[in-house]
Formats: sequence, C-alpha cells, structure tokens
Amino acid sequence: MIKVDRRILKSQEAIKSAFIELISEKEFDKITVKDICKGANVGNRTFYLHYLDKFDLLDKLIEEHIYNLKKLCKPHSGLDFKEANVIWFEYLDNHYLFFSTMLAGKGAFAFRKHFLEFIIEELKIDVEIIKGKNQRFSESVLLNFFGAAIVGVVETYFMKGIPDPPEVVAEQLGMLIERNL
Repeated sequence: MIKVDRRILKSQEAIKSAFIELISEKEFDKITVKDICKGANVGNRTFYLHYLDKFDLLDKLIEEHIYNLKKLCKPHSGLDFKEANVIWFEYLDNHYLFFSTMLAGKGAFAFRKHFLEFIIEELKIDVEIIKGKNQRFSESVLLNFFGAAIVGVVETYFMKGIPDPPEVVAEQLGMLIERNL
C-alpha cells in the first residue's frame, strides 16, 4: 500500500480550493499562479511541485471530477436513468462551486467538452440503436443530441434557471431519457 504524505494532500487541496474560489470570482485568463498560491497560503515552489501551470491544475481538477463521476456510475450501472441521475446529481450538488463555475460561470470551456464526453460515454452503454424506436438514427446523432440536452439541463440548473431541487431535476431528466431512449 502506498503511503501518501498528509502534508502533500493538504497542500494540493488548498491549491485546488483556492483555484476554484478564484475561478468563481474572475476570468480564468486573469488568474495567476501567484494569486492561487496566495489564496492557498503556499509558496510557488509548492505549487510547481504538483502542477506545471494553471492549465495543468485545471486539467487535473476536471479529470478528477470526471473520474469520480465515472467511479460513482460504475456500481449503479443496473439502475434506470432516473435513479442513476439522482446519484450523480447529488455529486454535482455536493461540489456545487466547482460545477457551477465550470458550467455556468466564468469557468473553462474545456470542462463542458469533457462533461459532454462523459455523458455520451455513459449513454452509449444503454442506448439501443439496432432495433426499436431508435433503429433509423445514427448512433452519433442520437448520443450527441441527448448528451447536449443533458448538459444543457445541468447548465441551466446551475445558472438558477431551474428553481426545482436537484432531486426533482435529476428524476425528471431521468424520466425524459427513459421515455425517449
């Protein structure tokens, strides 16, 4: 078993938290490594020990959240869309500042692309295009259509365009997917 130094984890968490806070307040392009270090109360050397630059930090944060969503989905692959959506919507809501910034705020365009790819990957497992009501559709068109719709609903939720609680949004989104796929 690999033993991880708690000080390293603490520094990384402080850097990530400071970065998320900064990106929720101002544009990504205007954030400097110095700003991040100041917010995290760490030195530049500590930052560069873990990350190449702010782009690397953003990439690693995105990868971490997408990985966590994938990990969350694996044991629940047998659930219907409604139940599965509630589970991952809870994760989104528990990391509200990150996801609201990435999807609805001054966040990075790159996240939306990764998030859409994640959604399409998950849909691909359950979409039936060989027979039934979707047999005449291109798999690519079908997956991109529903993936974009899901990302759009999640974005609207985070922009406060949907006043319903996350459980209701997740359930209704799941029912719409089940009805149409």
